Amino acid sequence: MPPALCLRRISLQAFRNYDALTWQPTARISVITGPNGAGKTNLLEAVSLLAPGRGLRGARLGELARRAPGSNGYWAVAGRFEHPWHGTVEIATGRPPEGPIERRVLRLDGQPTSQAAIIDRVAMVWLTPEMARLFQEGPAGRRRFLDRLVYALEPLHARELAAYETAMSERNRLLARPDSDPAWLAGTEDSMARHGVAVAASRKLMLARLGQILPEAAPGLPVVELTLACPISERLEREPALAVEEWLAGALAEHRPADRAAGGAILGVHRSDLAIRDRANGASATRASTGQQKALLLAIMLAHAALVAQRRGFLPLLLLDEPAVHLDTARRAALLAILAGHEAQILLTGTDAEPYQPLAGRVEMLHVSEGRLATIEHFA
Repeated sequence: MPPALCLRRISLQAFRNYDALTWQPTARISVITGPNGAGKTNLLEAVSLLAPGRGLRGARLGELARRAPGSNGYWAVAGRFEHPWHGTVEIATGRPPEGPIERRVLRLDGQPTSQAAIIDRVAMVWLTPEMARLFQEGPAGRRRFLDRLVYALEPLHARELAAYETAMSERNRLLARPDSDPAWLAGTEDSMARHGVAVAASRKLMLARLGQILPEAAPGLPVVELTLACPISERLEREPALAVEEWLAGALAEHRPADRAAGGAILGVHRSDLAIRDRANGASATRASTGQQKALLLAIMLAHAALVAQRRGFLPLLLLDEPAVHLDTARRAALLAILAGHEAQILLTGTDAEPYQPLAGRVEMLHVSEGRLATIEHFA
């Protein structure tokens, strides 16, 4: 098993409902309890902002500052990590008192840096209750979910996807004009094809890798089957990437009249959909119960954490927001057994401590209220 990335200290200033807080985890598993609205998820979100991306909520930066009289939008989060081979790593982010609200600074070991620079030092995998929406929100939400899994291992995937969407928007603009230059259209279609095939290939590879890990990643939870409905990915099964690019560019050219009438491309990776099923019975997650959906999501995220560890060489930090909610007794027991035997550092939340009683003696139990964190001394 690879060594684990460890969070040694986290400090917050003017963040969400926290005025100021410094916390040093003292166990491999920390359980943060408290009533709804106390700040449990806010604390996990602060930690998640020290990894590449926009955090576990994907919130706008202007929403992160503590709302208080005289507030100017300032907020700050700083963390100290122990990395298996980089040693002590200090990462800080936030919005300084001056500057645009929707721009944040990022520092690595006290020096200004970029998100790309911290990719090899920090990795996190998280699960939130809001992620269950992907079963109801349609293909776009499921694509975003899959792309987030890909980003964790292939940071360039974000660039390919952005380039594809830029080319597609330009093509839509040209199609809306009756006097568009066919050469310009062909150029945007070539760009869509090139970047679209790269996106499809990365998604396809992620699903293949997860498929190898899923059966063993979460014993006692459902074995998940993930498939991608995407004609581009299907062609990549039997044809080289360059041939698929040529096919896609040609198909886009053929579809110009139909796409002009539809107001957008009817073929492309922006139309793909991720299907999630229970392998045991083939049942679709979109029709499953809330508890079954939660179990399927947990299995996917635990498998993704194992894949990140396999590919990156160290175990990521696991952030699990209300993981036991909606699980039946058997699956809750299976989850707690998995967490007890896991070697990653795990931060998880719950409204009360009772569901985590089987972990007594192995965890740090905390209670948060009104932006303050206190240790529960007698959890046994």
